[in-house]
Amino acid sequence: MTYVDGFVVAVPKANVERYKEMATLAGTIWMELGALSYVEALADDVPYGELTSFPRAVQLKDDEVTVFSWITYESKAKRDEVMAKVMEDERLKPYMDNMPFDGKRMIFGGFETIVER
Repeated sequence: MTYVDGFVVAVPKANVERYKEMATLAGTIWMELGALSYVEALADDVPYGELTSFPRAVQLKDDEVTVFSWITYESKAKRDEVMAKVMEDERLKPYMDNMPFDGKRMIFGGFETIVER
């Protein structure tokens, strides 16, 4: 079964186009280096929950939008290999030095799939 990295971030609405540029480049790099898929999704129908929700999780502000992203790999070992190469790739450096979102509020993690269709 595949391995999945998942991310949730709050992106200022004023930075959405810059975020899309970064995500397009990042997707190209991840796929070149061995990811099976790369998806970035802008919130469209994401309610603010009473206890928990995507907006609450990233402490979403009025001038921001939630982005939900995932990358799939053939295995955790392949993910570790790809991630090491991505972190060394100079093409992402300009964005890493000046991210179009608050990285301190990013939620991320790696997941082993248990059901896959």
